[in-house]
Amino acid sequence: MINGITLTNFCMDAAGLAVSAVCLLLALILRVPERRTRSFFVTFFSVMSLYIVSNLLSLIAEYFGSSVLLTQLSIFFESLFSSVLMPMLLFYLLSCCGEGRRRHPLWLTVLALWAGYGILLIVTQFTTAIYYVSPDNVYHRGPLYPVLLILPVLIMLVTLVGLLRRREKLSRKQFAAFLVYLIVPMAAMLAQMFFYGLFFIVFGTAVSALVMLVFILTDQMDRYSRQQAENARQKANIMVLQMRPHFIYNTLASIYYLIDQDQEKAQQVTRDFMTYLRRNFTAIVQEDTIPFTEELEHTRAYLAVEKARFTDKLFVDFDTPHTRFRVPTLTLQPIVENAVKHGVSPGLEPLHITVATRLTDEGSVLTIEDSGSGFVPPRGDKNEPHIALANLTERLKMMCAGSLTIGPGAAGGTRVTVVIPLKQPQAAPETKKD
Repeated sequence: MINGITLTNFCMDAAGLAVSAVCLLLALILRVPERRTRSFFVTFFSVMSLYIVSNLLSLIAEYFGSSVLLTQLSIFFESLFSSVLMPMLLFYLLSCCGEGRRRHPLWLTVLALWAGYGILLIVTQFTTAIYYVSPDNVYHRGPLYPVLLILPVLIMLVTLVGLLRRREKLSRKQFAAFLVYLIVPMAAMLAQMFFYGLFFIVFGTAVSALVMLVFILTDQMDRYSRQQAENARQKANIMVLQMRPHFIYNTLASIYYLIDQDQEKAQQVTRDFMTYLRRNFTAIVQEDTIPFTEELEHTRAYLAVEKARFTDKLFVDFDTPHTRFRVPTLTLQPIVENAVKHGVSPGLEPLHITVATRLTDEGSVLTIEDSGSGFVPPRGDKNEPHIALANLTERLKMMCAGSLTIGPGAAGGTRVTVVIPLKQPQAAPETKKD
């Protein structure tokens, strides 16, 4: 009849193997951002599963009275596979810290200790001083059994010291993950030395490895999310830079034409443009969203320059009772600029532009409608005039979950609609006018 200790060991082995198998499955199916992390955990939990299976086989062989050789081989591979885990952990630790393993003093020290353990384990098979399996297939510890544990404990201590010295190179979750895996198995090993017959270390190793996996994966996902957000910000900055030279070029071109037509007006426009740059340069390079009122000022300043050039060809009406919302910088101005660029010409009728805002259930709605030649759908990724608007569409989506649609106006021309969801932060409570 099975006794309590054997039943407890079976349960701990089964639980440990289940934990290890689940962790191995997670490492295989989850899309871990870093390939080295996925490779490490797949290899790590594969070795751990072999370690626990070897321990379970030794327990089964001993309980059911199988051959002594099978029991000896199971115990040998159990000890061998368990010893491999700690050097693997150090290998991954050095990788996370950006340190090479070749000729690394810490790595060479652990390899030397592990090689010594391997030699001692082989010697153990030919002596009864450390452990042995009796002819009746029962495992016994010898008087020098603690000697076999000295080298694994030293490996753990050396790795622990290495971890503490590299604490600043790791994130909090990474440090906690490595620390848990070092401390729990070490405590389980010490407990197993004093409570003979119970396999604390098997279950302790599996549980601590599960904790390490969870910590490392959550840290990886956190860093991946931060990197994605940073990539989005950088992409938005690039898009702003793509539009800024275009805006400055068109403004300087307007001033250039005015120099021959009206020098006094050219000087005034130059002063207006200098004022615009001085007041709004910070807003132009703003990475976050800005109040719509600031963007409205940008647009008015731009139009002041253009209307000085096209006195009788450009008319703009503003109907903006709702201004308490935020937009990415350079949202309204590029749309208006696009309308002016393609709608004002000596051979065309005067261009009328209407800028309107409304607060609806859908969110803050910004509408820009012109009386130009009409909406022309893009016919390729590189076709003008849709590049700036395509960039703006992407920035709206990334920075405030907004949207931009382009279509024909109610009376011809083009109508551009920007919708900013209500979840966007409001600058201040809106005051109703009588």
